Amino acid sequence: MNTLTVSQVTKRFGSFTAVESLSFSISSGRIFGLLGPNGAGKTTTIRMIAGITIPDEGTITLNGQAIGAETQNRMGYLPEERGLYKKMKVLDGLQFLGELKNMNRAAARKTGADLLDQYGLSEWADKKIEDLSKGMQQKVQILSTIIHDPDFIILDEPLSGLDPINAELVNTLILDLKAKSRIILFSTHRMEQVEKICDDIVLVHHGKGLLNGSLRDIKNRFGRDSVTVSFEGNDGVFDTLSGVTIVDRTPRHVEMRLNGLSMQELIGRINPHLHIERIERTEPSLKDIFIQTVTEQGGDLPAEARP
Repeated sequence: MNTLTVSQVTKRFGSFTAVESLSFSISSGRIFGLLGPNGAGKTTTIRMIAGITIPDEGTITLNGQAIGAETQNRMGYLPEERGLYKKMKVLDGLQFLGELKNMNRAAARKTGADLLDQYGLSEWADKKIEDLSKGMQQKVQILSTIIHDPDFIILDEPLSGLDPINAELVNTLILDLKAKSRIILFSTHRMEQVEKICDDIVLVHHGKGLLNGSLRDIKNRFGRDSVTVSFEGNDGVFDTLSGVTIVDRTPRHVEMRLNGLSMQELIGRINPHLHIERIERTEPSLKDIFIQTVTEQGGDLPAEARP
């Protein structure tokens, strides 16, 4: 099994610590989510993994080998800022980027053509990249990332700006890479995207890893006391409740966490005041888990995560 290991990595820029004592590992055949709000330290972490910058402390290894020039050739990196040559034709662009990864010209061209055929882009092979839609350009960008058949793929915000149809197509491509037992790092600030596709996560805030492990295990750990209520009537009763924490609320729907209050006690308190249409225990979203974790540790929430 191939593995990328990040161990106690710290990176400083002057007096500012962008990443602090961050550790996690990624195994082949699993999609790993590097998750956190903007400014959490995700891009700095990726740049260290890719060998673009060097950690001040800690180590990063790919299959036991320290990150360096040799490991870079076994990586595929899709940066958040895209890098296609828009005046080039699609197949020519794939061939060129394959050659930059030490593929010979014939192999790069054949592999590029095969990938275009596999993902339904063959008819665009001789079109300029600038003539493609944003979604199609994104698919070509990902194909350029994997054309040299890397062991490890870094995808930084791969679904950014895509409509739902193209986002689903890109998800399919990522799942194909998983099926080939590649190591896949999926970085995003969009927590709902991680919930749909990732097996494992590290949740980063202010450069520190707050949660790390299997997404299913983390969900189970936080989901035991989460309740959703759909109702009709005056929701003012929820303002009077003790023993609960309101996570999300609309005029007909409330999500909460029970803090010592049982489900039966909750029903008994709200039932006389409104008509309950549905009440059930549910898994919290990753956003809810992030908010709870940061709050319990006394940290400050970024604007996009505030209720």
